[in-house]
Amino acid sequence: MSIAVDRPSASGPERRVVQSFSPIDGTLVGEVPAMSADEVRAVVARARAAQEAWGLVHAEQRAERLVRFRDALVARAEPLCDLMARESGKPRHEALLHEVMVAAELITYFAKEAPRILAPVERPLHLFKHRKSVIHHAPRGVIGIISPWNFPLGMPLRDALTACFAGNAAVVKPSEVTPLIMAELKRIWDTAMPADLLGVVTGFGPTGAALIDAGIDMCVFTGSVATGRRVAAACGERLIPCVLELGGKAPLIACADCDVERTAQAIVNGGFANSGQACIAVERVYAHREVHDRLVERVVALVEKLRAGDPAREFCDVGGITFAPQLAVAEAHIADALEKGARLRSGGKRIAGVAAGFEPTVLDGCDHGCTVMTQEIFGPIVPFMKVSSEEEAIQLANDSHLGLNAYVFSEDAVRGQRIAERLEAGSVLVNEVLINGAMPEAPFGGMKHSGFGRVMGEEGLRAMCHVRHVSVERVRMPKKNPLGFPYGETGYRMMLKALQGMYGAGNVLERLSKLF
Repeated sequence: MSIAVDRPSASGPERRVVQSFSPIDGTLVGEVPAMSADEVRAVVARARAAQEAWGLVHAEQRAERLVRFRDALVARAEPLCDLMARESGKPRHEALLHEVMVAAELITYFAKEAPRILAPVERPLHLFKHRKSVIHHAPRGVIGIISPWNFPLGMPLRDALTACFAGNAAVVKPSEVTPLIMAELKRIWDTAMPADLLGVVTGFGPTGAALIDAGIDMCVFTGSVATGRRVAAACGERLIPCVLELGGKAPLIACADCDVERTAQAIVNGGFANSGQACIAVERVYAHREVHDRLVERVVALVEKLRAGDPAREFCDVGGITFAPQLAVAEAHIADALEKGARLRSGGKRIAGVAAGFEPTVLDGCDHGCTVMTQEIFGPIVPFMKVSSEEEAIQLANDSHLGLNAYVFSEDAVRGQRIAERLEAGSVLVNEVLINGAMPEAPFGGMKHSGFGRVMGEEGLRAMCHVRHVSVERVRMPKKNPLGFPYGETGYRMMLKALQGMYGAGNVLERLSKLF
């Protein structure tokens, strides 16, 4: 959690700071400045100056420089994981695997592939054979990134690194809930890269608004649907493109032929990693009636073996809820489900001795009358609903205003793929959970109210660029354009014949005969 505090200043008026507290024991972890709009504009201006030189560097040389940052990041992995454990409350294992390693893999992939992806591509022309057209991807300038608290290293780095591979500068506004991670990343960045190429602006909501208003050329926002609407409106007013990665309500369909053990393990990992605080977490399970009871029993057995604790002091499976208000959200969902006939199979209450801890919770007997099946949870709750057919499961999975991730478990590869292709989600995994967040090769983003645009993949990298079409002559043409001025009946009749010959009905010989 975080609060705003006004500090006395020897050089002028009081300075507002953001204080960050541990979700495990409530102790102060550190603080960063709450930056003013003028300070944000200054950071963006410095980033723009740095980008002018960076954008002229060849893609291969940019890749070499960014690999140096990867090396510095890897060298500082353990202190970073310790800081994430203290500030966000996540287990160090998850900090390393889901954040540091994902960022290192992204750098490694784009260092190899970005030069190819961004290379000019000649586009064959159907009609104007005497000309050559080449498509170029040019840097946009400064990319503003507003990132969330649940993955305070992996998510901002994902977007900032992609921006820099494309020749841009990046300015990140980290969540005020977990600002210390990005501040430390900035210090590491400055040891390996041009300092102002990556800017960090810290503060509360007004700081994010100031970033959009500071003259950035594109915005990447990850957060809630409600805030995403405001970001989209602000970007629209300024006519700058934005990518929105918003909420998720990932369904998992457990088919009648699924491997119960494998599926149960995946549900536990997908539902309770990072205490369920992930937009792609398993948030609802539709289990076929033939496997439902066995699957629930196995999930409950696995959940009861999970160890809660203080990730900063010990290795544990479950840490804290990073954003304390989510505790009340979890309790409200559970109360609503129980009132409507669901059964509490495991967990259901706060963890004693942990300031913001909540037990991994399993519910069964749920349906779409329960908020836990229809609203984003963003916490450690997995609700089950029994279904009688594959078709019912698909319809229920698609009965949502969100569409970020979805999962299908079946021993029949053809069936799994067939179901996946019918699900209304930006990414669908068959017999696996979560890992597409660690696939830099694949585009990531949502449908419906989960947002628009894509990050990662060739699509995400090119989205960070302006598309420029350059057309040049292959063959020198006459000075006078036969299709230009002056217009007359002869030219008009000639064009009518050409239209019929080129595009009219009939075979080639029939069309050619219309030319004469």
